[in-house]
Formats: sequence, structure tokens, C-alpha cells
Amino acid sequence: MGKWDWGSAFAGAACATATLTAVWARPRNPTFHLISISLSSFHLNLPLLDLELMLTVHVTNPNPVAIQYQPASISISYSGTHLGTAQLEAGSQSANSCQILQLAARLDGLEMAHHARAILADVARRNMVLDSTVDIKGFAQVWWWAHKFSVHVDSHVVVDPVFLEVVEQQNHSETQVYFA
Repeated sequence: MGKWDWGSAFAGAACATATLTAVWARPRNPTFHLISISLSSFHLNLPLLDLELMLTVHVTNPNPVAIQYQPASISISYSGTHLGTAQLEAGSQSANSCQILQLAARLDGLEMAHHARAILADVARRNMVLDSTVDIKGFAQVWWWAHKFSVHVDSHVVVDPVFLEVVEQQNHSETQVYFA
């Protein structure tokens, strides 16, 4: 029977701890779910009408660390054409948490006019497809290091343009952490 080697035991314990920490702390993609859309106002921009909407979004941070994020502009598209933007204000979110965000959005009347025939057909069908993309940048504090990250989110949303109800949606997010 051999002699107990404290150095090997310590190295094994350190390796096991590092492996568990890496698995526990690996970045997980946040989830986004559009809950509702409401008309907040409209602006007559003769001869057109710009629409302002309020988007209510449920966001989940599945990571074991809190995050801080910078403001971002969300691009909203219709039939492959930029239709408007929504604004994400700078903020933070606790570890392993959910929160509801209210995002102000503005749709450009001129762009809507370019697609008037298709939009009217969508209104008649009560089915309109919108896409959005956003890149969110921020940092997460892990012990004494602040790690920068970015999250790219693509959303495909089907709405009822008459009642502004969300009919269906697919959201995909991809997180990238920068260790340098």
C-alpha cells in the first residue's frame, strides 16, 4: 500500500472544482418572449401616419450571475424591409431571474406606405409577419472579473394587426462571452 500524496489529492480536488465551476458558469442563452403589443400613439406626418407602439417582453436570464447591459436599438422588419425600431434602455438583470421590459417602438409611415397593399391584405387576413433583430452588449461580473458579452437575438413574430395580439413567435438568441 502506497503512501498518501497530499499534492496529488490537492491537484485532483482543484481540477474537479475547476471542472464543476466551468460547467456551472458556462454562459446560457437568455430567452425572450413577446407578451403583448399596444398602440401608444400616432403622429400625423403628412400625408402619412407614424405609429408608436409599446412592446411588453418577458426576458429570462438563466445564468448564475447578474448582468449589466447597454442600450440597444431593435430593428423591426416587414417583408425584408426595415419598418421601424424599438428601444432597449440600459439596465441590469439578476442571476437566474425573469423580468418584464416595456420597449417603445416606432413604425415609419413612409415605409408602411410602400407596403400598403400587402399590409391591407394582412389586415384582412388578420395575420401579419414581422421580424426583428438586436445585438445587446454588456458585462457579467464573475468573482473579481467583469466579462464582456454580446447577445444576438432574432425574432419571427406573427401578429393579428387588428387587435395587436401575438399569434405565434419564434425567438433565437446566441450569447458570446469575451474573456480577453
